[in-house]
Amino acid sequence: MKQKFDIIQSTCVPLPLENVDTDQIIPARFLKATTRDEKFFGDNLFCDWRYKKDGQPNPEFVLNDPRYSGCILVAGKNFGSGSSREHAAWAIAGYGFRVVISSFFADIHRNNELNNFVLPVTVSEKFLSELFDCIKANPKTEVKVDVPAQTVTNLATGASEHFDLNGYKKYCLMNGLDDIDFLLESKNKIEAWEKANA
Repeated sequence: MKQKFDIIQSTCVPLPLENVDTDQIIPARFLKATTRDEKFFGDNLFCDWRYKKDGQPNPEFVLNDPRYSGCILVAGKNFGSGSSREHAAWAIAGYGFRVVISSFFADIHRNNELNNFVLPVTVSEKFLSELFDCIKANPKTEVKVDVPAQTVTNLATGASEHFDLNGYKKYCLMNGLDDIDFLLESKNKIEAWEKANA
C-alpha cells in the first residue's frame, strides 16, 4: 500500500528468531496465487507458524498473542534470507507492518520491502537485544522511527541509533511514490531533455 513515511511511533511485534527465510514468511504454495490482494497475502504471513494443521490459530505464535500489536515488526538477525520472492514483502505489507527492525537483512528482501512501502531498519545487535528485552518486559513498549532524520529510538530507554537509507528510496517513501510514480513526476523534465537533445 502506498503511504507517505514521516515519523512512525508504535508498539511492536517481536519475532526473536534468526535466519527467518522467505519460505517461512510466505510459504511457496502461495506463489501460485493469481492475486495481488494485500489482505490475501497478509492473512497468510508466517502461515505455517501462525496456524495449526487444522487451520486454527496457533496460540503460541506471536501474531496470535493479544499482548502484541502495532505496525513495527522486530525480527532476529538475517531476516528475509532464502529465495528472492517478492511475495514475502507483499505479505508483510498486507498484514499491516510498515517497519521491520533487525540487525541484518538479506539484500534482495530488503529491496523488496522498500519497493512495497515497508521500511527495513538495520540496527546494532546491542540495540536489537535491548529492544527485545524491553518488549518482553512490557509489550506496550513503543519505538519511534524518524524517517527524515533516519533515527530509530526505543522510547522505553531513550536509546537511539541512526539507520542507513538510500536517498532515492527515502524520497520515494516520504512522498508515497513507487518507481513508476517517480518517473511520471519527472515526465516534463524528461520530455524537455529529449527535445533539447533530439
